[in-house]
Amino acid sequence: MKRILTIVAMSLVAISMPLAAEKFEGYLIDEMCSAKVVEGGADAAKAHTKDCALMPKCKASGYGVVIGDGKFLKFDDDGDRIAAKMLGLSDDKDNIRTVINGKLNGDTIDVVAVQLN
Repeated sequence: MKRILTIVAMSLVAISMPLAAEKFEGYLIDEMCSAKVVEGGADAAKAHTKDCALMPKCKASGYGVVIGDGKFLKFDDDGDRIAAKMLGLSDDKDNIRTVINGKLNGDTIDVVAVQLN
């Protein structure tokens, strides 16, 4: 199932990206909840739920990843669309670990692919 989700996510991206994509690992979080998750650390990131991330206001805020040093990196618009699709297809209820491939542009990732672990 996760392999299918990765393939779906990669096929949703219709943009041309440089070959030098970077890899970011952490927890998939909506931007609206990111401040309290970053403040609460790894336990808060693990406890953040899929249901919360898919609530209309949370979904509308966009998505990103909380990486190992506790920093939140926002996704670009394509990444938001991919993340929403992946969350909708995922069986995970919380502890939503992810690997993101993309290019960092300031504090935003220009997303190429999203993989849920």
